[in-house]
Amino acid sequence: MEFDFNNPFGSITRLLTDLLLGLGLDQPLVAFILAVVGAGILAGATLTTAGVFNIWLERKVGARFQDRLGPNRVGPFGLFQGIADAIKLVLKEDITPLGADKVVFNIAPLLAVMSVVGLWAVVPFAPQLIGADLNVGVLYVVAIGGVGTLSVIMAGWSSNNKYALLGALRTVAMLISFEIPMVLVLLVPTMLAGSMGMVAIVDGQDVWYLLMAPVAALVFFISSLAEVGRTPFDLIEAESEIVAGYNIEYSGMKFGMFMVAEFFHSFTIGALFTVLFLGGWRGPGSETFPLLGLVYFIAKTFFMYFVVMWVRYTFPRVRIDQVMALNWKFLTPLALVIVMTTAVVDKLALEQALPRTPVHLVLNIALILLTILALQAYARALRRKVEGLPEPEAGEVAGAAIGPG
Repeated sequence: MEFDFNNPFGSITRLLTDLLLGLGLDQPLVAFILAVVGAGILAGATLTTAGVFNIWLERKVGARFQDRLGPNRVGPFGLFQGIADAIKLVLKEDITPLGADKVVFNIAPLLAVMSVVGLWAVVPFAPQLIGADLNVGVLYVVAIGGVGTLSVIMAGWSSNNKYALLGALRTVAMLISFEIPMVLVLLVPTMLAGSMGMVAIVDGQDVWYLLMAPVAALVFFISSLAEVGRTPFDLIEAESEIVAGYNIEYSGMKFGMFMVAEFFHSFTIGALFTVLFLGGWRGPGSETFPLLGLVYFIAKTFFMYFVVMWVRYTFPRVRIDQVMALNWKFLTPLALVIVMTTAVVDKLALEQALPRTPVHLVLNIALILLTILALQAYARALRRKVEGLPEPEAGEVAGAAIGPG
């Protein structure tokens, strides 16, 4: 069998299949072995990237933002610092507190990592390179992401520590709340592509959905940051309030698994954003040369990961009441408006044979302007309330809008 360089991933699969069949194995067994090998390669590659390289990269980039050197002792440019940290965590004593539910206590960090690794099963890296092309890929992402929330409450409850339980309850409240606008805006690329499959969403992006639905992309990005618990939503830590949060009783490699899950989830934000709004692996020449599509996907993912790091080292942490107010008073209503208007406008554009991209872009510009006006009105009313001023009459509002002279 000749190797097809235009379809390298399919050729490798066929070569392995022929090899295993040549050994006398049955077809179902061969399919099972290939699935296990593929899952192992996917999990190993992603965990190695997140556990070693991404941690080093984030510490290095964070150091540059803060005018420091970052890791520079272990290995060239400090590249082996992640390996040294892993060895340190493995050698640390594994402590289980008295009165803890040992089974739940030990399963929680495993679920935290599993929930992130499972997300990559439906991520299309390149043409014909995907773990599982599900026709409900978006729904799968939402469902598997919820396992991470389950691991948080399991860790806090099983630790037999009131601070851990309080931290878990607060974290779960925030995670569940921000899932609502995130799930709502996930309907936007689903409607534009006409499918919930991740491959279909990538194939439907002749024009990036970021250009067609920038407001939905922004809401998804902000909600994803809150889901991960990254700055400015890193209320999971809360060192000055409840000591450390739900993972206070964990030590050694169990604590390291929670840390790896956080870094890995941050990187996953970049991958999901790339698939949903940046065209995934698509780019010039990617359909002819699938390996080039993989390069495009990795480049876009790391760019979005850099944006996540940029936000982390730029904005300060906000209070829990401010976070919840942002979600329920701003993001959730905005997400509802986005979904409803996108559905109506897309239907009208198809019926009237109008170009979809300009129509959706005009809709988003209008949404941005209306949102800014609404925020200005809210800020003006809030200032009047704080200063104890009476509510303005209709004429006063019009005069204020026109301005002096």
